[in-house]
Amino acid sequence: MNFLATGSSLNRKRISSIETVKAHSIAFGVVATLAVMAIANRHLAKKAERDNPPKGRFMTVKGVRLHYVDQGSGTPLVLLHGNGMMIQDFQSSGLIDLAAKKYRVIAFDRPGYGHSDRPRNTIWTPEAQADLIHAALTKIGISDAIVLGHSWGTLVAVALALKYPQSVQSLVLASGYYYPTVRADTLILSAPSVPVLGDVLRHTVSPILSRLTWPLLLRKLFGPNTVPSKFEGFPKEMAVRPSQIRAGAAEAALMIPSVHNLQGAYAKLQMPVAIVVGSADRLIEPEQSVHLHRDISDSTLQCLASGHMVHQTATAQIMSTIDRVAARSKTREIVSNAA
Repeated sequence: MNFLATGSSLNRKRISSIETVKAHSIAFGVVATLAVMAIANRHLAKKAERDNPPKGRFMTVKGVRLHYVDQGSGTPLVLLHGNGMMIQDFQSSGLIDLAAKKYRVIAFDRPGYGHSDRPRNTIWTPEAQADLIHAALTKIGISDAIVLGHSWGTLVAVALALKYPQSVQSLVLASGYYYPTVRADTLILSAPSVPVLGDVLRHTVSPILSRLTWPLLLRKLFGPNTVPSKFEGFPKEMAVRPSQIRAGAAEAALMIPSVHNLQGAYAKLQMPVAIVVGSADRLIEPEQSVHLHRDISDSTLQCLASGHMVHQTATAQIMSTIDRVAARSKTREIVSNAA
């Protein structure tokens, strides 16, 4: 009996040893796979940056290196892109070239997007980004501008107008999210911003998933419109870099808290505000813009037959909106000076 017990014990130890070896082998395989993915994603990110060199200028403000385009002359028009985008979104739409015929257009890569840095020692709320953009505009001698924000960029535009009203003569807010609602997508999209785990995800799995889901994302952004051929020039590979994924994930996590903090102050906006929304927006409910129009006394609301990317699918209408809000600002200035 002792011999049988000893043999049984040895078998259990042998099985346990084999299982331990298997577990270690699996763990090593997972780590090795993640390491290979991280190396590949780093290579692809560097290649994307080489293939899409900066076409604008750089400035360092508040310790942050910002990339921006400064084109045309006339009344300053500042363009602030949405989550996941960059200057090339406005460039490919044709809005920069069109507006530069009569305005001085300044388009920024917001922190973490395109070729702009996003230091990790700052929580990049709309207010923090507004401080940065205001300092950047001051540095290049702009003290009074029309500000257009698209999607997440509308939050930065609103924060800029609330904190520095003397620097914003009018606002154009396109396809924005302004009031907190229940959104499961923000929880999913914010995962790469979680410390440690998020860092692993964005260097390994997230870029791959982003490439695979890119066509689905475009259908959601542009639908029910088709993706215009001009958007083919947008550098997708720049958008799926680990650094830009981190920026996008952080802004997804901040979206609901940000509008919760801002919503009580919308009525304080005293400059002319033009609100533009796609009536078929599949990303953000058009009712958000309708609600904002009710809360801002000096505002207009324009509903376009478009999805979320109104500046891409209705560029001429956006340009007309800019012209109208500029005219309203000028009329107000004349009346104020006469008084």
